[in-house]
Amino acid sequence: MSKTFDRYASIVFILIGVLFMVESRKIAASSYGSNVGPDIFPIGLGLLLILLSIKLFIETTKMKKEEAKGEKPDYKRFLTIFAAAVLYVVLLEPLGYVITTFLFLVVGFQVLEKGRWLKTILIAAGFSFGVYYLFVHVLQGSLPGFPI
Repeated sequence: MSKTFDRYASIVFILIGVLFMVESRKIAASSYGSNVGPDIFPIGLGLLLILLSIKLFIETTKMKKEEAKGEKPDYKRFLTIFAAAVLYVVLLEPLGYVITTFLFLVVGFQVLEKGRWLKTILIAAGFSFGVYYLFVHVLQGSLPGFPI
């Protein structure tokens, strides 16, 4: 990727992560019938986004000029992942967490590395069902269920 693009992207993602964390504090501390509040995931995701963005920023500042000139930004892949993320947000309630997360992960994995469909499907399904089970059954939280 481009050193300049990566640096600016990391700054934008840090700001988005901070926005996630600030806005998630406005969500009620717990929901009906749940021991884990709905603000936990956005706070965790915001923190993860901030940490990964800081790592990207540090890596781009350490990158030598010769390494940075090698590739141009791949806008097609970026826009595909961005569109998939927007669709994920829009379809989360109607389709439920498991189906929407599975579809998002399949699209994301295929954009990053085409082929290996069986591996993609197994990892996406395992992650989707695993997180749903852990959050809903173990932590007794609530996520959008199946569209039945």
